[in-house]
Amino acid sequence: MTYDKTYKNLVNKNAHISWVPAPPSAEQVAKAKASVKPPSTTPVDFLGRFRLDGKVAVVTGAGRGLGYSMAEGLCSVGLKALAIIDFAPDIGQESADRLGKVYGCQTKFYEGDVRDEKAVTAIFDDVVKQFGHVDVVINSAGVADLYHAEDYPIDKFERVLDINVKGTFIVCQQAGKHMIERGAGGAIVNIASMSGHIVNFPQPQCAYNASKAAVYQLTRSLAVEWAPLGIRVNSISPGYMDTALNRAFENMFDEWNQRTPVGRLGNVDELTNAAIYLASPAASYTTGTDIIIDGAYTCV
Repeated sequence: MTYDKTYKNLVNKNAHISWVPAPPSAEQVAKAKASVKPPSTTPVDFLGRFRLDGKVAVVTGAGRGLGYSMAEGLCSVGLKALAIIDFAPDIGQESADRLGKVYGCQTKFYEGDVRDEKAVTAIFDDVVKQFGHVDVVINSAGVADLYHAEDYPIDKFERVLDINVKGTFIVCQQAGKHMIERGAGGAIVNIASMSGHIVNFPQPQCAYNASKAAVYQLTRSLAVEWAPLGIRVNSISPGYMDTALNRAFENMFDEWNQRTPVGRLGNVDELTNAAIYLASPAASYTTGTDIIIDGAYTCV
């Protein structure tokens, strides 16, 4: 490599510096052009790349809300089987039954706590036993508390981090083990939050913000580590979404609307669309990415 004189004093051979490569020769250009696949002369089914036919998915926190919507989205694009993990048995079983009936895919509900390594391990083992393999995982289980930092009970703080970070990792770890053993790759989608990028105001939620920043970085770390194995790991960072839980905060709802540049909270299915993409072959080159869906909240 020949360096410009500007860098003549650099002596560290390991230094990462910019340099301008020599232009390719006519022979190299011709060779490159010949190696490129010519345009198709028949229609290409781009939409079909978003299908999940024959795939098996595990979705945590899918008894209701955002998790349920994303589970439904996967079922709508041809999913073979869906496993729902949720701590609430009544709504979890009801959701699994409903999705199976509406979309004609196999479904199974597992009551479980994502913080419980033994329980999560047993669930993934059973999913593989029942359905043969695991192709897609969406980590949607999560909690939040609202406390001023100086008054935050330590046990409450630990609970948020345990569920949102430790629980996410345990699920990723078990999914990764089965995907690695099978050798066919897979897709993991973690639900982070815009709160991992900004500080929400006016409500105080330092534990939640810290936990979602951790999920964002965990996602990137796993993406790099598992990329050679064909396992894609991405995250979605929602802004304020129009869920029943958020609507219950009547004293905050209007302010959240006003602080969001598009002037409204997000529809739940606006996350689901991104989840389908990240779970599907359409995202085959997408890993380590965080998709922020927040109506431009984090831009201001």
